[in-house]
Amino acid sequence: MKKILAVTACPTGVAHTYMAAESLMKKARERQIELKVETRGAVGVENELTEQEIAEAHAIIVAADTDVLESRFAGKPVVRVPVAQAIRNPDGLLDEAMAKEASAPASLQAQVAQTKEARSKGRSGFYKHLMTGVSAMLPLVVAGGLLIALSFTFGIKAFEEEGTLAAALMSIGGGAAFKLMVPILAGFIAFSIAEKPGLAPGLIGGMLADQLGAGFLGGILAGFLAGYTAHYLKIGIKLPRNFEGLKPILIIPLLASAITGLLMIYVIGEPVKFVMDSLADWLTSIGSTNAALLGLLLGAMMAFDMGGPVNKAAYTFAVGLLASQVYGPMAAVMAAGMTPPLGLWLATLIAKKKFTQEEKDAGKSAGVLGISFITEGAIPFAASDPIRVIPSIVTGSAVTGALAMAFNTTLQAPHGGIFVLAIPNAVSHVGLYALAIAVGTVVTALMLKILKKPV
Repeated sequence: MKKILAVTACPTGVAHTYMAAESLMKKARERQIELKVETRGAVGVENELTEQEIAEAHAIIVAADTDVLESRFAGKPVVRVPVAQAIRNPDGLLDEAMAKEASAPASLQAQVAQTKEARSKGRSGFYKHLMTGVSAMLPLVVAGGLLIALSFTFGIKAFEEEGTLAAALMSIGGGAAFKLMVPILAGFIAFSIAEKPGLAPGLIGGMLADQLGAGFLGGILAGFLAGYTAHYLKIGIKLPRNFEGLKPILIIPLLASAITGLLMIYVIGEPVKFVMDSLADWLTSIGSTNAALLGLLLGAMMAFDMGGPVNKAAYTFAVGLLASQVYGPMAAVMAAGMTPPLGLWLATLIAKKKFTQEEKDAGKSAGVLGISFITEGAIPFAASDPIRVIPSIVTGSAVTGALAMAFNTTLQAPHGGIFVLAIPNAVSHVGLYALAIAVGTVVTALMLKILKKPV
């Protein structure tokens, strides 16, 4: 039986919203059509449609004169009409919905987008707060890294000459964008914890972390310290109702900023600076064997959960080191993140009998996602056969990460996939970097050809 969904909403959310819903439900009962109606009225959303119901629905009727988050229905047949139409002609709307052609299975890109959205909604606690900060920081890192790379197109030392375009690009990328990285990271971690009252102390704590040389690790600590300080001050400080408005704009930012700042200066800053300096010194001095081992670990982490917490831990580690001018781990991480979808694409070409036609079609999309550094492109394949796919992609990415570090490749930009290779000096040893990606891709595909069973 075809299942129909509907959403009704009018500007006032009082009469027509519910009259339209009742009209559709009454006619559906008479015709024995399975129908669920979501109403978005003055009292809020009632009988809300779930993601599973939307996925299973044959078609959706949107009888509304206001926004109903129609993006939820992407890929589904939709009948769109004013809300009054559902009151006047429910029979005709049901006929039109029933006559709609069923949607095709979701594309690989749509599945990846849904997975990302579900993971984002599923974040909680420490991970949620950290990823909020990282997400806010990332555009600065990408823009800053690419601008620095563009300044190098005029020559590695060209920015040292004042007044030149290379110097201006370096000033924008390195002097402005990268200087904002740690404060924004800390500020939005604190914002995630304590909302608006946490933003100012988080930004201040992050700026102090940068000035003290505590780097991204100091910024993370400052963000959590500022956020939880502001959070508990918000709960603990009780004022008469007339003075409550002073808490978020005066009292909490003042006290939380002072507490965070003093702790950063007198307690946290120097020890964390020592840790960051030691880490940077080690990473810049390690031999090829240790570099390969680090790359192997980072590469395996990137493929292990394809965009999940382990993947994000490796990525955050590499991005944070960019502020310390350590670029090797970033090269390993991005190369290893590209390998899983690329390996699956290649596997669908060389082992056609081991993939369904739908998987072979999805393999083409996986290749595009792979060159764009969207590791999540491997998720649908891993979900259908985790025992064989996950070991294969982890092995391939580990090989790629190890080779990228052993080849001493570096990467200035933390995103962009294969497209950043076209920017002169954005990637060092471009040929060896591409070779590392190609080798990992082939390793992944060959393992899949060996391990997967014929369809």
